[in-house]
Amino acid sequence: MAISARYAAAIGNFDGVHRGHRFLVERTIAFAREIGAAPAAVVFNPHPRRYFRPDDPPFLITAPAARDALLIEAGAAAVLPLAFDKALARLSPEAFVQGVLKGRLGLAGVVTGGDFRFGAGRAGDASGLSALCAAHGLSYLAVEPLADPQHTEKIGSTAVREAILSGAMDRAAAMLGRPWRVDGVVGRGRQIGRTLGFATANLTLGELIEPRRAVYAVRAVVGGRRFDAVANFGRKPTVGEVAPLLEVHLFDFSGDLYGRTIGVEFIAFLRDERKFDGLDALKTQIAADCLAARRKLSENPA
Repeated sequence: MAISARYAAAIGNFDGVHRGHRFLVERTIAFAREIGAAPAAVVFNPHPRRYFRPDDPPFLITAPAARDALLIEAGAAAVLPLAFDKALARLSPEAFVQGVLKGRLGLAGVVTGGDFRFGAGRAGDASGLSALCAAHGLSYLAVEPLADPQHTEKIGSTAVREAILSGAMDRAAAMLGRPWRVDGVVGRGRQIGRTLGFATANLTLGELIEPRRAVYAVRAVVGGRRFDAVANFGRKPTVGEVAPLLEVHLFDFSGDLYGRTIGVEFIAFLRDERKFDGLDALKTQIAADCLAARRKLSENPA
């Protein structure tokens, strides 16, 4: 079914909605205004990497629902999803432009990064897309990637993932334009933290990328309020290996979080996860981690 509204749309995976993506949306807003259309974003569900490499470990920076909300916040009037399946993957570049962008979505204009590839075998590029759009009556704009003035690398999802994997949350935040955030439903754990005097909210990451197994200074978002906190991501080697789990201890919070959705914003790496000689040593270290997290968070106000 064709989309009834007239849109000029940026096309991409938009995983993370980092500063480069927001720059692309900004250019799309201006371009849409020029051609008398509304700005939109076309996204692929699932991410093409998941389709082509289904056995890859989790790699998403941002869950699809959060990604869509961030695109709307950035100024897109709509987010238009495309199911990335066998039929879409097999389309030639021309069939994609004619059948999907013009036919199914009814776009007035298309915006991509200059390195955009599309169509079966990634046969289409920005130059080819420009020609195909002109042939089918669509306006087209290619946008060069946003560079990071502090580094020579391109701001992109790959660089953000590398920062998260290494625990460099300050670097990830610089590229994202905000702290990397995980949202999830708090589940019941073994309640060992409670017995140590440090109750935790436990989250699994699902399809989100797993950060370096370590302790972090974080902020927890509960019902729209932010609480300073400390978090451990890992397998809890002192009390017995478990599946990777994010455990968050909120400072100055009282209440039951089980079953509630909370957000966790990663602010700073504190130390690597390690095994301790018993629960007393672990308790002493957690107390030290809390002090270190409070200090780090005071240096990085919300």
